[in-house]
Amino acid sequence: MKGDERHVYGPRPVGALVSRLTRAAFRRRAPATAQVIADWIAIMGPAIASVTTPRRLSGGTLTIACAGPIAMELQHLGGEVMARINTHLGSNTVKALRFVQTLEPVQPPAALPHQADPAKVAAIEAVLSDLPEGELRTALASLGRAMATQFNRPRSR
Repeated sequence: MKGDERHVYGPRPVGALVSRLTRAAFRRRAPATAQVIADWIAIMGPAIASVTTPRRLSGGTLTIACAGPIAMELQHLGGEVMARINTHLGSNTVKALRFVQTLEPVQPPAALPHQADPAKVAAIEAVLSDLPEGELRTALASLGRAMATQFNRPRSR
């Protein structure tokens, strides 16, 4: 143990744990990019999401891979597409769209088909049992289930 670190006993604020938990994910992608990729189906709807995939967000420009002639249609709908994305992100992050046509059909980001480990869900509920019913408890339970599901998924290489 380093001399400048001290071990904290007792309850800690959730905010103190978030950076340690998200550091690995954000190292690979910026938070806005990760959120757009993860929520693409919810942002664009299943019809458009089935033929498009967001690739990267850099300098305010979102690169979208498209199958077939959908790129031309999306160029005409560019303002609405950017508005949907920016509304979902809660900020004016996307300022331009760039379309890249792919030869193969684009696969949308898959929904999480895996279930959370029941033991982990029970442990999460036990930890949250001291909190009063309300939005905070619901949000923390949802976050815990999502993380338990994510960490229960088999890793692909």
